[in-house]
Amino acid sequence: MNKYDSIIFVCTGNTCRSPMAEAMYKNYETESDIKVISRGLVVLFSEPINPKAETVLTKHGLKPVNHVSKGLRKSDIQENSLILTMTESHKKRIQELFPNTKEVYTIKEFVGEMGDVVDPYGGTLVEYEECYVELARLVKKTFYKIHDTSTSNN
Repeated sequence: MNKYDSIIFVCTGNTCRSPMAEAMYKNYETESDIKVISRGLVVLFSEPINPKAETVLTKHGLKPVNHVSKGLRKSDIQENSLILTMTESHKKRIQELFPNTKEVYTIKEFVGEMGDVVDPYGGTLVEYEECYVELARLVKKTFYKIHDTSTSNN
């Protein structure tokens, strides 16, 4: 398997799930040169992270640094980019928009699970916390998978 130069977490608006996943992964990824970013597929205008997502991250000792939502662009995707989406429909849309992109998976698919990460947007703080808990498990599994693979092939 490739060593990844970048990891791109993708959700719909880049205000909830993907910036939470980015913040979590950056908390683990402190000693490598892998670039970790998050993007959205439907970003009509730039906005900060959702206040409930920020509250949940802060509660767990994480903080997105000056996060402003951004849409996924071709220039974000490098030869060895790993794109992890929150849903199967996000994955399909990326494959339609960027047909030559090799490494596109749902985050659950990447770690050997099935299903989508439910969007907490518009929900309660408890629903954001539930999303955080699910993402924390998936991001940790992603981190270990990437590092187990990259160290075993060097």
